[in-house]
Amino acid sequence: MTTTVVDNIGLLVTNDPRLGDGPLGLRRDAAVVFEGEFIIAVGDAGLVADRRVDAEGRCVIPGFVDSHTHLVFAGDRSDEFAARMAGQPYAAGGIRVSVDATRAASDVELSRLTELRRAEARRAGITTVEIKSGYGLQSYHEARCLEVGRRFTEDTTFLGAHVVPPEFEGRADDYVHHVCTDMLQEARPHARWIDAFCEVGAFDVDQSRAVLAAGLAAGLGARLHANQLGHGPGVQLAVEMGCASADHCTYLSDDDIAALAASDTVATFLPATDFSTRQPYPDARRVIDAGAAVALATNCNPGSSYTTSMSFCIALAVRDMHMTPDEAILAATLGGARALRRDDVGAIAQGMRADLCVLDAPSYTHLVYRPGVPLIHRVVERGV
Repeated sequence: MTTTVVDNIGLLVTNDPRLGDGPLGLRRDAAVVFEGEFIIAVGDAGLVADRRVDAEGRCVIPGFVDSHTHLVFAGDRSDEFAARMAGQPYAAGGIRVSVDATRAASDVELSRLTELRRAEARRAGITTVEIKSGYGLQSYHEARCLEVGRRFTEDTTFLGAHVVPPEFEGRADDYVHHVCTDMLQEARPHARWIDAFCEVGAFDVDQSRAVLAAGLAAGLGARLHANQLGHGPGVQLAVEMGCASADHCTYLSDDDIAALAASDTVATFLPATDFSTRQPYPDARRVIDAGAAVALATNCNPGSSYTTSMSFCIALAVRDMHMTPDEAILAATLGGARALRRDDVGAIAQGMRADLCVLDAPSYTHLVYRPGVPLIHRVVERGV
């Protein structure tokens, strides 16, 4: 099998302290060798392989791991965004607009749209992505959305409990029962995870607990939308149920932070959502200082965060969430891997998947220093 070396790397972020300096495992004048999909060597510049790619002194970081997206959808909600910018508050009910469009889209169209978004995310340096359903809200359509997502990632998430659809209006408990039985049965073969939107206007704590419990009993891992629109029970529920990740975490009490710090549940921040909805940004400093694990994700979706730019999320996290550039890079790579409970991505080390981003910059700090500038020069995903 042909080997490839990315050589003449000015600054390499390995995310492995054994390989370099500090938590990011920084190395200067470095090289990375991979064979097939996996890295076989990390060392000083000048390593030899069958094929050589010259980084020309650029910075190389692990590919971004985006642990929260909703890439499978049809339709457009730009009018809703414009209304929010004019002062209208964000509410969960807008999801139904995307549900109507997604149900009406053909399989071919839904696949085409998802493929375009996945390609856009790859150009932005995202080499690993999680994809949720949630815009079908009927057994057939949820399974269909998951089947589409499965073509692009093994980390698909069943989000039937996104919002109560029109046909169950006023019968939320009946819909939750449907999610936990018939819908879960159809979705299960296509999903690795289960999720629920635990929020006012979506599902309360008991309904969300029932959904997560049903998914866990069916062999799925658990994740949860928690504490996006206000203080609530979501984070505590995520910890109680052993969720891999509690996502949003915009409003956190001291007790929420203590619970996260004492658990294996990752606090996944979605700052592009707070930007788009004009919500306050989470105070990541409090969470990190308490010792909790954190991640950054794009939450790419048609209503509240239509972006595939992890670089934008990193810039927001540093500017408005009190994270350092080092912490933000770690959260967007290894943090995302931990939120997906993956040990094969998020770092550049022997045995890891060959997922690299060559930046058109001498340092990863430029992702914050030069916000909005496309600095992803080259992407390697699974050795390609």
